[in-house]
Amino acid sequence: MELWSRTLRQAKQRIRPLFAAPSVAASVNAFLDGLLGGERRKTGWMRAEAAGDPGPWRQQAILGRTHWDAEALRDVVRDYVVETLAAPDAVLVIDETGFLKQGKASCGVGRQYTGSAGKITNCQTGVFAAYVSDQGHAFIDRRLYLPKAWTGDPARRQAAHVPEAITFATKPQLAQTMIERAIQAEVPFAWMAVDSIYGVGEIELALRRAYKGYVLGVTGQHHFWSWNAHLDVAGTAAEIAKGIPDQDWLRLSAGAGIKGPRLFDWAYLPLATLRADALDAALDQSLWTRGLLVRRSLSDGALAYFTTWCPAGTPVEKLVMVEGRRWAIEDAFQTAKTELGLAHNESRSWHGWHRHVSLVMLAFAMLARVRHLANSPPPKTTLIAKLAGAVVHPRDPARGDAAGAAAH
Repeated sequence: MELWSRTLRQAKQRIRPLFAAPSVAASVNAFLDGLLGGERRKTGWMRAEAAGDPGPWRQQAILGRTHWDAEALRDVVRDYVVETLAAPDAVLVIDETGFLKQGKASCGVGRQYTGSAGKITNCQTGVFAAYVSDQGHAFIDRRLYLPKAWTGDPARRQAAHVPEAITFATKPQLAQTMIERAIQAEVPFAWMAVDSIYGVGEIELALRRAYKGYVLGVTGQHHFWSWNAHLDVAGTAAEIAKGIPDQDWLRLSAGAGIKGPRLFDWAYLPLATLRADALDAALDQSLWTRGLLVRRSLSDGALAYFTTWCPAGTPVEKLVMVEGRRWAIEDAFQTAKTELGLAHNESRSWHGWHRHVSLVMLAFAMLARVRHLANSPPPKTTLIAKLAGAVVHPRDPARGDAAGAAAH
């Protein structure tokens, strides 16, 4: 409880500079308390009741009527996550999730496919980036996807307060922007993993230029060819997979699941080992390998395909680990929706969506920090003694006024 209380207090202190008025900061703190509360639904009325307010108006004002920068909060959350979970071999994962909605007024809403429902339905779609390492996982970026029906309709844009600078962007373009933002912010990650819906192309180039490895999902129709003198293959991923001999498949775990290790059969074909500067003269001469990774289900034999880019000599086990980290964002979506009210946003505006989601991201990052600190080994007794000896009470007469003042 002390760890929880301290972490919540520190999180509120961290975001305090984002709000000019103390009353707004207090309302945001109450909003965060509501997201972390025990109520199963985090609606405005529920959060207001938890905060002791007579109605949801103060909660609604935080999302729509007051002025504060959700992008600045996103950056604070990102830095907070990196501070907590940073690891040199971390994986940046990008995926999307749907938010079921009624009506046509909520920003970005429309009939579109969402994996949350497994069908085309009326919903909003958010694209998210998660930071995943051995220390844990948490969201570091997000963006509401706006279909062309929205970006090309001035009346709808104005009603939902969509900024003029926002134009239509595909989901792969949103993903690329998040990757570039993470690189510019010097987020320490070595790998990238995304589903096949995000494609390749510009994403591959951006990652290669930043010396980031990747395991990117592709369809069975994606073309591969070999520059390896010992491997003569060319064709679509599906065609190449058919020719992989039985002895080249390895049974490996993609990570721990609810029911134990997520076991699949895997085959890896290193297609070309190149110097980095062969792709871009501005890069160094380090050797990188381009390859095809294939995953086969043990239950029905279904295949999934991935294009890979990694430092030469990277074992297939490492690539499987990177791909397995992609499941962490699915776990994050489920937790954020069922425990933190990610899908309970009642605001219809562009700003309201990004403010609500950013506050949920902060709440999730808090949980990740508490979990990480709680699972860390306790400090050694000698360290505790040293820290205790270094703390001098400001009124300790044995240390003198100067020492007391310095400690204070």
